[in-house]
Amino acid sequence: MSGCLQRGLADELQQYWDVIAANFPRDDYGWGFVKLEPLFGSPGEKFLVLDSDTVLTGRVLDVWSDSRAPFLVDDEKQSDAETKRLYYDWEKLRMIDRCARPPRFVFNSGQWFGTAGVLTRADFAPWVEWTMPRKLRHPQHFMPGDQGILNCVFNRKAAREELQVERRQIMRWPGHSMEGLDAEAVSRGDAVPRIVHWAGLKKARLRNMVGGDLLTFFERAYYRRFPAGGARLILAGCRHTLSHRQREAGLRVKLTSRKYATVGKVSSLGGETVPAEK
Repeated sequence: MSGCLQRGLADELQQYWDVIAANFPRDDYGWGFVKLEPLFGSPGEKFLVLDSDTVLTGRVLDVWSDSRAPFLVDDEKQSDAETKRLYYDWEKLRMIDRCARPPRFVFNSGQWFGTAGVLTRADFAPWVEWTMPRKLRHPQHFMPGDQGILNCVFNRKAAREELQVERRQIMRWPGHSMEGLDAEAVSRGDAVPRIVHWAGLKKARLRNMVGGDLLTFFERAYYRRFPAGGARLILAGCRHTLSHRQREAGLRVKLTSRKYATVGKVSSLGGETVPAEK
């Protein structure tokens, strides 16, 4: 992961939710690359990878129980243009890999089932430097982070019939629809089992997000086990809002800096800039 866990979160999970921390070295793996580490665990060990901005609406693990393939991913549909933008550009990849072909499938790496010992670090070595943090050898051809490279390796192996990857609808993106996945249906146990992933859909307040009722439902359930859970829930909401606004402010500063750096570069070359329309 890129950055640090919220202070005290790991202790909270272990103390109140009986979560056991994985035995990975504590370090900066880079954006998302820590999600590759379960692949190299004890052979045969099964796992589910989840991003932090996800919730489960039912018994999602049961979906995996009847699969005979070592990997199960979301059956996502994307255009060729979106595939190149969100995953990897297979045409440009041909410049360094003559075997590159259009991917048979793509999936968001915020949720997928896997089995350890099937793939090795050597399978990723042509594309990933196993340094700390991890680095892509050809970042211009891949989406930054683990997502593009994971899709590339899975597709290369599957095309050679060296890997079985099953695809099912396991993810729901709120930007498309939240039909049937509201808090009431989940609490009754009537909701279809899905992994809801708020990828790219963040707001300062949870209740203002698409599917905000579901997020609020799980947030309350999380703090219900805590001493003084109500007060800690309010504090967590304030902390989330502040953190979101700090990230937005940082992004605005970064974009403004890039804008003026570009203008300065054009000016130093004797070029002209055209003012944007208001």
